[in-house]
Amino acid sequence: MPIRITFDALLARKGMKAKHVAALIGVSETQLSLFRSGKVRGIRFSTLAKLCAVLECQPGDLVVYDADPLDLQAADDGDD
Repeated sequence: MPIRITFDALLARKGMKAKHVAALIGVSETQLSLFRSGKVRGIRFSTLAKLCAVLECQPGDLVVYDADPLDLQAADDGDD
């Protein structure tokens, strides 16, 4: 998958705990854990905005796109 979640690294740099962030943005620890592990198919823009506000960051600080032509080819093959 070309999208990597870098949330844990940002938390470490900010010295914050995921449990505290979850409470501040109004999501369950389970939901935040699923995001942290990359086991979600998407994230609501409103949740992303809250994360950015609380962590004083940009969306690109939470997720990173690693281009891999094989991932793009596999996605194209499945659309037929």
